[in-house]
Amino acid sequence: MNTLNRQARERLALHLDAYGLDASRPSTNWVNGQLVAGGGDRITLQDPVTDRPLMHYQDAGETLVALAAEAAQGAQRAWMRLSAGERGRRLYRAAAGLIGHEESLAQLESLIAGKPIRDCRGEVERVREMFEYYAGWCDKQHGEVIDVPTSHLNYVQRLPYGVVGQITPWNAPLFTCGWQLAPALAAGNAVVLKPSELTPVTSVVLAMLLEYGGELPPGLINIVNGLGPTTGQALTSHPSIAKLVFVGSPDTGRRIAAAGAQRLVPSVLELGGKSANIVLADASLDEAVAGAQAAIFAGAGQSCVAGSRLLLHEAIADAFLARLVRAVATLQVGLPDDEATRMGPLQNAAQYHRVRELIAAAVAEGAELLAGGDRPAGLPEEARGFYLAPTILGGVTPAMTIAQEEVFGPVLAVMTFRNEAEAIALANDTRFGLAGAVWSQDTAKALRVAHQLRAGTVWVNGYKSISVMSPFGGFGDSGYGRSSGPDGLREYTTTRSVWVETAPSASVAMGYGSGQE
Repeated sequence: MNTLNRQARERLALHLDAYGLDASRPSTNWVNGQLVAGGGDRITLQDPVTDRPLMHYQDAGETLVALAAEAAQGAQRAWMRLSAGERGRRLYRAAAGLIGHEESLAQLESLIAGKPIRDCRGEVERVREMFEYYAGWCDKQHGEVIDVPTSHLNYVQRLPYGVVGQITPWNAPLFTCGWQLAPALAAGNAVVLKPSELTPVTSVVLAMLLEYGGELPPGLINIVNGLGPTTGQALTSHPSIAKLVFVGSPDTGRRIAAAGAQRLVPSVLELGGKSANIVLADASLDEAVAGAQAAIFAGAGQSCVAGSRLLLHEAIADAFLARLVRAVATLQVGLPDDEATRMGPLQNAAQYHRVRELIAAAVAEGAELLAGGDRPAGLPEEARGFYLAPTILGGVTPAMTIAQEEVFGPVLAVMTFRNEAEAIALANDTRFGLAGAVWSQDTAKALRVAHQLRAGTVWVNGYKSISVMSPFGGFGDSGYGRSSGPDGLREYTTTRSVWVETAPSASVAMGYGSGQE
């Protein structure tokens, strides 16, 4: 028996049991305040470290989605009967309910997603911050009065949609779940959320802790786990779902948006990226090398904002790459539960093989393999899962597949430029528009470049800084709509305009009023 896999299954069972989820027959859905087993086909999850079975569960299916939607409708009405201040207080208590469970949540996330435990601990902290932030917004969503040119009082209300359907990805399931739930609930909605079928566990535990800790109405948060063609299809097509929110790939995002459009339901799409990390000639090389490494290799490159395209000024390219290759050679790739690990395996076999194919295609197209490209050395013999060494490809041109396609793995494509104009043109030569960065010791120059990048988030002399207070989203194939900050809250509300006639003698116009009646 594979000792690493056995230990992982034992640890998983221990943490699941603490929340009433039996690892041998797990009820991996949270519907109307109860743990419920799915009724569909069996789904087996592989251990990212060993590529051996880790756990299994049953697909939720259409019937369970319908029950979740019905529960959400009732809970949403109960939620809105509370005052805005009371909703805020309960959301704040929900955030406090996570205190004391941080390590269990982080361990579960690390086991299922294959992420380094140190990264998972940070993500749990960000989830709690999100609920604390939006709890404060509950009683601050004010309408407005419009000074219309008639005798009417016209005021505008911001209203929740009702029941929102959310679908989250496998690369950061806990983090994404929390960042979507918090603004939706603060805006007055109930939620039916489907995590990726590859990472079903932490969203269920999070929903349990939030509902219990905040005394939220049962059914306000529902988690249904299963496959896209079954559970996902049932969610996107259910008539009670008034808005769809999806985080994932552009191809799936198009299908989600099309499913919503069939019912005239709006959507928010947070999709992929091919972000450019631009290093100008006057950048601090030490800082930029560290930033380039973190931008792509954190999370094994499985991040929509990963700095997967490194654009170097030709005057510093050779020196920069020499430093970067040396730095990557010391990057600790190892077991997710090792505190020293900086990069773990990819999450699943399909993604692992796709990344390997893209590397091979890049080399065949003329790219130079400067580092990585294969399994890393020094792993335990039993760690036969989805490991890939940090990979750097030099000599990349814009026409290459590796320069245009999102890899979603620890693969860095390096290109050079001669001047600012060429750097900007290279950075914007993509159908994506999610993020980017500029490195320079000249702030005016850095901002001049940053302001010309077609990206929803741009960092100057840094990478991956985020805050719950700041909007996040992209352009083009990176999707539309925003999460986090006040913009994220507004995505979960719609408006109603109310006209009240104040004149002593009302005048009813035939057609649109001109304002002169």
